[in-house]
Amino acid sequence: MPDDMTLPGNLVPASPVSQPDQPAAARDAVTVVLLRDGAEGLEAFLLRRVKGMAFAGGMTVFPGGGVDQRDADTSVAWTGPPPQWWGEIFGVDAATARAFVCAAVREMFEESGVLLAGPDATSVVADTSAFAEARQQLVDREISLAQFLAAENLVLRADLLRPWANWVTPYEEPRRYDTRFFVAALPSGQKADGETTEASDAAWQTPAEAVEDAQEGRRMLMPPTWRTLDEVGALGSVEKVMAEERSVEKIIPKLIRDGDVIRVVFQ
Repeated sequence: MPDDMTLPGNLVPASPVSQPDQPAAARDAVTVVLLRDGAEGLEAFLLRRVKGMAFAGGMTVFPGGGVDQRDADTSVAWTGPPPQWWGEIFGVDAATARAFVCAAVREMFEESGVLLAGPDATSVVADTSAFAEARQQLVDREISLAQFLAAENLVLRADLLRPWANWVTPYEEPRRYDTRFFVAALPSGQKADGETTEASDAAWQTPAEAVEDAQEGRRMLMPPTWRTLDEVGALGSVEKVMAEERSVEKIIPKLIRDGDVIRVVFQ
């Protein structure tokens, strides 16, 4: 992807795009680039968000969402890099970093049915269908991730996630998110189903296929999704993506209206 790109002008408010004096606060959020090696090469799991949603309606995205205050619960059984390590990567304190990792595991489970947790520090559940009721309870906020894992005697596998990027919604947008991107490999035996009311469809696609769909108007990709697909696609395999050492810095695109299109400049 080039250092800037253009989008249809109707994706942002019709008023002239300029940086407001007091931009909306960016809410903490997470997203997980779930990957597998398919017959045609590396594939990513993508969800098309329901049209009419307040943020990114109709867009094709990776599983993810906002960070819940309860995601910082220190009672979660945890294995893998400690919260302090994640905090150094994302430039936050350990408590906040813990919440990011827990939110990533929770959101991916809610939106795809994939769960990065197991009975102990060296295993991961192979079939998550037995947790269908708990999954819905998480979606409805009836229980927290910590409560779910404790009830099922499961350990969160932070070692199955890797940090990737930190994208912040442009200042010009009325609804903004400070989103930490993670990558993860589909655990053996598990299936990603996309059974979430927030998505109209879900699919595994190679990054090249997803970008081609966007270029030909079959899908709409936000700039962070597009660039991330380019990045993981260039690496070509789950093993190479998971082994990639990333320096994570905040990226805040700038929107510039040019007639009927919006030019997105990456800073």
